[in-house]
Amino acid sequence: MWYQVFKVALFGPGVRALWKPWVVGQENLPRGGGAVVACNHISVLDPIIVAAVLDRQMTYPAKKELFQGDHGLWSKVVAWFLKAVDQVPLDRSGGKRSVEGMGPVLNRLGEGGLVGIFPEGTRSPDGELYKGKTGVARLALRADVPVVPVALVGTEPVRGRFGIPTVNSPGVIIGEPLHFSELAGREDEVAVLRWVTNEVMDAIQQLGGQEYVDVYGFRVKYGNLKGKDTSRWRLPRPGGTVAPAAHQGDGTGESR
Repeated sequence: MWYQVFKVALFGPGVRALWKPWVVGQENLPRGGGAVVACNHISVLDPIIVAAVLDRQMTYPAKKELFQGDHGLWSKVVAWFLKAVDQVPLDRSGGKRSVEGMGPVLNRLGEGGLVGIFPEGTRSPDGELYKGKTGVARLALRADVPVVPVALVGTEPVRGRFGIPTVNSPGVIIGEPLHFSELAGREDEVAVLRWVTNEVMDAIQQLGGQEYVDVYGFRVKYGNLKGKDTSRWRLPRPGGTVAPAAHQGDGTGESR
């Protein structure tokens, strides 16, 4: 209930009135059933803009610590808000625990919900598209749901009147759903996860036209590539390799 209250009465009208976002491809969003909505990430405002303009309710997995509300008044407010708008916790500690911690997200997909995810794992430091993490593939294959690629354009805040940050007419471009049912159940195969993730990132790139850099964005923002020339990792597109072969003996031939 609270999700609709915030969207219909506050965030939706506010985003449309102040920022005037435009949307292309709303018809590509499945009318029902579970799906992963995979977006590029260029601004802290991206989740708000996407949730405000899509016709269906969005669920964004948030790190489980935010749901605990044990670090003062503001953390309690954040925890209440996340629970009130029906978001789900995600364990991001890594390894087996993170895989097991995907349970609430998988449950939401199984219930027919839309789960929003930013495969780059961090905001782009320079507006370019970076290598996607394979969590998007793991979710899609384990839940056996399509991935809807979404490209965000112009969501970076700019200095507006009186120096107040604002956004000038950001764009949300929704692509056709990508189906990977023939690979369902193979979410433990590294090559399969990487291929699916690259296909998703390629679809996002085709929609938004960003340059692609084949390294993780956090390395450029915080790691050993901070301030370094990344031209050697620029590629025409993510992946581009042949789809993983079907398991022998399943009678289906190649998987795609």
